[in-house]
Amino acid sequence: KTMNIKELHTTEKEVSAVSFFKSDQANATALQILSGGKLNEHITKVPALLICMEGKIIFRNENGIELPLFSGDFIIIEPMVKHWIEAELTTQLVLIK
Repeated sequence: KTMNIKELHTTEKEVSAVSFFKSDQANATALQILSGGKLNEHITKVPALLICMEGKIIFRNENGIELPLFSGDFIIIEPMVKHWIEAELTTQLVLIK
């Protein structure tokens, strides 16, 4: 059976995060950020891969990085660097770490 990332989010919260895969080596989380929504400042303790599946976000970090991500774009998030995300369109993301 195939599944769709959008179907993992059952509420209309500004930011929704649902873990959908776990293994000994990595975890995958589906994120949905509604248009105009913001994922507040936070850090990751390990490197992370962020993939934009649909929509548009602006990724920012405390080092002055400001990157737009569109459908199909991805970035590596550095550990121990404060970062945040703002959605310009309702966006579906996959975070792997």
